[in-house]
Amino acid sequence: MATLIKKNNNRNLAIGDVQFWKKEKLGLSGSTSVANFQITVFRDDIIRIQVSREDCFSTNPYSVVMEPQETHYIIEENEDFLLLKTKKIKVHIQLYPFSLTYLTLDDRIINKDDAAFAVSWLGTEVTNYKSVQPNEKFIGLGEKTGGLNRAGSAYTNWNTDYFAYGVNDDPLYMSIPFYIGVQNNLSYGIFFDNTHKTTFNFGASTNRFIYFSAEDGDLDYYFMYDESISQIISAYTDLTGKMEMPPMWSLGFQQCRYSYYPESEVLTLAQTFRDKKMPADVIYLDIHHMEKYKVFTFDGEKFPNPKAMITKLKEKGFKVVVIMDPGVKTEKGYLPFDEGLEKDLFVKYPDGEVYEGQVWPGWCAFPDYTKPETRKWWAEKMEFYKEAGVDGYWTDMNEPASWGQHTPNLIDFSYEGEDVSHRKARNIYGMQMARSANEGSRLQRPGERPFILTRSGFSGIQRFAAAWTGDNVATEDHMLAGVRLVNSLGLSGVSFAGYDVGGFAGEASKSLFARWMSIATFSPFYRAHSMINSNDAEPWSFGEEVEEISRNYMKLRYKLLPTIYSSFYKSTLDGLPLSKSLAIDHPHDENIYESSFQNEYIFCDSLLIAPVESTKEITKVYLPAGDWYYLYNSQFHHGSQVIYQDCPTSYLPVFVKAGSILVLQSEIYHTGEVHDGALRIHLYKGKGQTTYLHYEDDGKSFNYKNGISFSRNIHWDSDNMTLRFEEGQGEYSSSFSKIMVFCHGFDSEKASGGFGEMKAEKQNIAFLGRLTEFDPLPDHLHEYHENSNIDTFSFDHLRDEFEIKFS
Repeated sequence: MATLIKKNNNRNLAIGDVQFWKKEKLGLSGSTSVANFQITVFRDDIIRIQVSREDCFSTNPYSVVMEPQETHYIIEENEDFLLLKTKKIKVHIQLYPFSLTYLTLDDRIINKDDAAFAVSWLGTEVTNYKSVQPNEKFIGLGEKTGGLNRAGSAYTNWNTDYFAYGVNDDPLYMSIPFYIGVQNNLSYGIFFDNTHKTTFNFGASTNRFIYFSAEDGDLDYYFMYDESISQIISAYTDLTGKMEMPPMWSLGFQQCRYSYYPESEVLTLAQTFRDKKMPADVIYLDIHHMEKYKVFTFDGEKFPNPKAMITKLKEKGFKVVVIMDPGVKTEKGYLPFDEGLEKDLFVKYPDGEVYEGQVWPGWCAFPDYTKPETRKWWAEKMEFYKEAGVDGYWTDMNEPASWGQHTPNLIDFSYEGEDVSHRKARNIYGMQMARSANEGSRLQRPGERPFILTRSGFSGIQRFAAAWTGDNVATEDHMLAGVRLVNSLGLSGVSFAGYDVGGFAGEASKSLFARWMSIATFSPFYRAHSMINSNDAEPWSFGEEVEEISRNYMKLRYKLLPTIYSSFYKSTLDGLPLSKSLAIDHPHDENIYESSFQNEYIFCDSLLIAPVESTKEITKVYLPAGDWYYLYNSQFHHGSQVIYQDCPTSYLPVFVKAGSILVLQSEIYHTGEVHDGALRIHLYKGKGQTTYLHYEDDGKSFNYKNGISFSRNIHWDSDNMTLRFEEGQGEYSSSFSKIMVFCHGFDSEKASGGFGEMKAEKQNIAFLGRLTEFDPLPDHLHEYHENSNIDTFSFDHLRDEFEIKFS
């Protein structure tokens, strides 16, 4: 590397002219008078850019799990520039001064540095300035409030405990410095891999450029380009990791309050769900389960026998999740504090004194989760909860939060042996606590999938935990903002996410709670949560009508579990979210960015959800390209139009995409219950071809990674009017013994089964011709009417290939 000119003043210092460059095995490297740079071809569609004023490049050891692949590329040398080419992208490297332009293979500009400033410094702050393309839009960036299109706004990544945040406030709890640009029928992604406080300015207070900057460290970013936003998100999750399959029970309804106590209240809560026939799987224990808020304790008065209580809850079909805060009370004789002190596991000041901050237990020390020894110790301490029978873990206050909200920047963290300050470690802290909890769950319950819920995180958090959007407020605006937050997290690689249904702070009206319950039915993570000193906020607490509406949607959630579970499996493969902003499939449709329609999303690839305030009786809905059926009566609509849809509290606007295959099961009241054995296939007639991947496994172990699963592709071909079931794959036996096919949008077609040489011995498929409405209240979501001609088809083995032909 070259000897660099060190300047540190209050004026902008641009990177300047390239003085030297050379080809490397995976790209090229070089230097200017002020910085070294390296360009690495990670893959045909991923280019890494590193620029540093130091002699070696700094790295983030936590986010990227992918190694660069040996990829064929060429470098063309010209007098003033270099041109690096892969099979998908060109990088034009201007030498005098250094700047980059990313091009398609047919020379369309995808993204371009500002020619004058490109990479620049102000003191230790490093910035990459980018030119703005005509009508360019910016989406993603993780847990960020505001609109779907980020253009004209600026955002800060600095993990922050923010009680009752506003719907346009920033920053919040989680930092994911990855965004997607959309312009001129092109899309690209940029992941800025720097854990310091970063800023992304998409045109706030300037019309010359957009930029992203870090207060210190290197410019280190990955540029991704492909034909679709789906492929860009998949590339990002190839870099930062895919989620694993969650336990099946974590997809059911979850009930939380700050806090349920004593144990009699917890048991009464569980029994009320069962008495009222409201499906639910999880009850949370918030901070009042602890003795004086100390982690790894139970309050002996409120919970004299937690193991017996949890056993009773399990008998009722409930799992238990406990909160874990990082603050360890600095109290001599309190074992976690004594051990952490003895083993040197806490965050410290530079002079070696343990840092203390105030949180719920009082003055606390904070485990340094960026130290492997600390993560191992924390995992071992979790045996306390395992012995009590706890099933899942909720890592809260892990920004880290403390009263006063101003953690001193000089405190030291291990950072895998690098020894860095709070400035570099803060944004990664919550992710590493979630990682510790994940590793602890695996240690304590080997062979069982962990369920970890986290408030704070960084890029790659999807490998360790589900996320929720923190301390929201019981308002209509917050309900819709939560939808946008979850959709934005989905654009940023976090598939398993949700919000506090009903609002954590404040008190929901009857109609607001009912609407929120219906919207959250179609959220990956489905949990109601409310705070202390507020009215009861369980689904039966708002009167009979709200109770009935909540029950109906909760039942629908459990009927949809085959579709939801299959979609989670798909996400482990491609990294795409269950809750998909319309920008994923329709990025160049201007209508989807309008304020009236930016909250809409696709759930599980088939369902168009149009969230709407509970105060409205009718709303505008934008139906994107394609054809659509209204869920409740199969009314047909053409796409690419705005319609007016009635939306009384009991009917959330939901539409099914034509050509979709929607898979349901019978009514159950928790995921441990056995369904009736019939897999209900709902086919919505549409043009073209559609493939649905149905997936099953045991719902709890990692055996699926070794092929102990069941999957099959189901195809609809409108040209041949055929529904074809491929042969089932995998060594797991399906839990379904019968298939029922419900058809929507068909007129008088008749169906016949084609089973090759299979012998007709056992009846296990029923075709239920033309259907279908959901009943109105009081039980409007229970099941489709089965009121038409029924044909039956028989075959020996449910996993064999067969088809249904319409004529």
